[in-house]
Amino acid sequence: MQESSPSQDSKVDQETKLIGKVALYAFLLNLGLAVMKGFLASFSGSLAVTAGAIDSATDAVASLVLFAGLKLSTKKTPSFPLGLYKIENLISVFVALSIFFAGYEIAREVLAGASGPPEISVVVVALLLLGVVATFFFGRYALAVGRRTASPTLIAEGRHRQVDVLSSIVVLVSVLPGYFGWDLGFYGISVDEVAAAVVLLFIARAGWELLSDGMRVLLDASLDFQTLDQVRAILNGHPMVARVHSLIGRNAGRFRFLQASIVVRTGDLEKAHRISQDLEEEIYRKVPHVERVMIHYEPEPRTHARIAVPLADPSGRLSDHFGESPYFALVSVRLSDRRVEKKEIVENPHKDVETAKGIRVAEWLVGQNVDHVVMKEDLSRKGPGYVLSNGGVQSSVTETIDLDQAIQEALSVQGTH
Repeated sequence: MQESSPSQDSKVDQETKLIGKVALYAFLLNLGLAVMKGFLASFSGSLAVTAGAIDSATDAVASLVLFAGLKLSTKKTPSFPLGLYKIENLISVFVALSIFFAGYEIAREVLAGASGPPEISVVVVALLLLGVVATFFFGRYALAVGRRTASPTLIAEGRHRQVDVLSSIVVLVSVLPGYFGWDLGFYGISVDEVAAAVVLLFIARAGWELLSDGMRVLLDASLDFQTLDQVRAILNGHPMVARVHSLIGRNAGRFRFLQASIVVRTGDLEKAHRISQDLEEEIYRKVPHVERVMIHYEPEPRTHARIAVPLADPSGRLSDHFGESPYFALVSVRLSDRRVEKKEIVENPHKDVETAKGIRVAEWLVGQNVDHVVMKEDLSRKGPGYVLSNGGVQSSVTETIDLDQAIQEALSVQGTH
């Protein structure tokens, strides 16, 4: 099991500061919009503007709680050793509930009805337009930072601001007939009341999306399939991993926790541990916002041995060289009775390359899941030998030129491991 490195912790700290700064901006923006719309609502008497004021006031309170919660989300204590990352998701749920409360207040205002037609001036129109523009650009900014840092709180904030832009446009459009002195209505319902009801629908949709997303994480729903597929590809891509038994992951705030169970092609516990460490480091490098990776490994039960032998010709005469040998015998042997079940004579795919020929051949044999290579050339202190060893492939040197004899020598070595 491995936790994030100091450089990754530093990056997380920078992201947390940035998220906190955006959350503070969100509070100040929502507070300013709430004050402005409250003033315009009392001045104009518009239900739609009142609905917008209630929405912004609720958002201001939610943003303040969000800002405070972010300060706690990365803290680790003896009671919470894995951190308080889920506070971000808890805050998202709180924001959703506050949105529903705002919707309730707006519905109450709509059902109560207006005491008279709203009084709309150019100041009301101009300030509402300013609010639309400010909300639009801040929403895009919050979404961009949220996606870059994978913060569910900022993504929730950005989506909410997008909904606010639409609802603010509805409010703005609803006051224009009053500004021009038009008395419009539908079946006795004023445009102002219709606009307030439309804003209510926007609010209900935004609240439901935030509530469902936040609750999925709080209930430990699985990571998205795309991330799990990426991690699975990393595990399967290691030449020493025979198969992946299981892989699960969950979110906590913007951080990811992963657990995997793999089967490795070695019985050496020290080597198996190094394999798991290499895999964990690769996951940290390639998958963003991973807080912790835990890999359980176990050796592959061996029933067969796959032996490779460099050949000088298809008849089975051993080659004096490894990388330059024109052919290789790939032999599958059942270990219980040393019976050869399959024998293939294949051409060396790298015999004609000009550079690093032996290393490429060694990499190819590792990719062929070879367990043992018998050859006449000693590669123990050369590049191909290191490649074979790192890939979990045993190697031995023989004096024979006979393929069958080389296979029996390999099996004798296999039996001692």
